[in-house]
Amino acid sequence: MPPIAFGCNVLGWTLDERESFKMLDKLYELEFNYFDTADVYSRWVDGHEGGESERILGKWMKSRGLRDRVMVATKVGMDVGQGGIDLSAAHIKKQIDASLKNLQTDYVDFYFSHQHDDRTPFAETLETYADLVKEGKIRHIAASNFPLEHLKKSVAYSKKHDLPSYQIYQPEYSLIHRIPFEDGFQEYVMKNDISVTNYWALANGFLTGKYKNEEDIKGSSRERNLKKYFTDRGRHILQSLEVISQQAGISQAGVAIAWTMAQPGITAPIVSATKESQLEAFKEAVRTKLTEDQITVLNNASRYNKEEQL
Repeated sequence: MPPIAFGCNVLGWTLDERESFKMLDKLYELEFNYFDTADVYSRWVDGHEGGESERILGKWMKSRGLRDRVMVATKVGMDVGQGGIDLSAAHIKKQIDASLKNLQTDYVDFYFSHQHDDRTPFAETLETYADLVKEGKIRHIAASNFPLEHLKKSVAYSKKHDLPSYQIYQPEYSLIHRIPFEDGFQEYVMKNDISVTNYWALANGFLTGKYKNEEDIKGSSRERNLKKYFTDRGRHILQSLEVISQQAGISQAGVAIAWTMAQPGITAPIVSATKESQLEAFKEAVRTKLTEDQITVLNNASRYNKEEQL
């Protein structure tokens, strides 16, 4: 796995097919060949049904003949019309076939349970995945946004019954959002050799430094998500990122990604981009090793106050 995974939620949403192909070509050229998508991307857009991202990624892989040289992760479980979170056997079997058709491939490298389903026994989900592994449709399984206790029980059940076990965990994690990953998950995944590909490593763009205050986000599509970050703690993080950015000679986005990569237990942060120029931050993060003092500054700036548990 490369040190940074590309978040394909932008494909077919903020990037049309032509722009998506250009972005994917550039990522592959830079050797960032791990692509994270989901069956639900981009259902939130008016007129979209989900699967748009998978279809563009599949068309690109097919046209370039690159399936065996890239790693593809997709997800199942979010509402794609069935009315709620669903990790039942029937839904998984239906959706894996839909995803494979969208991706124009006969297997996916990593198949994620996108979110915990409290209505379906985890044994049913895991046994379904075991069948799909035997059929060759998926190679490994992974989990996203699970409560820690459910993740633990699922992994223990897999080991006890010789079933496929979750090998990657995907939490939200960044300088601005360190809990709940650091509150139990981090220790558990490291102890159990579970890889971590965290999403929103740039906190929806907040950590890039593009937005200096709440006025900068008024009326934008990101206002609702970013408004909560403009606290004393959030501003302190931005100030510290700016200082380290000047010291290291790289962008604030590059610093934020490099900090994430340096955290214990993190395998590859997931980062999206809508412009080729934004990939410079990927390159900066990979070639930059923050000093212990710089990491300490960022750790201290992002430490939570009791009233600021985002």
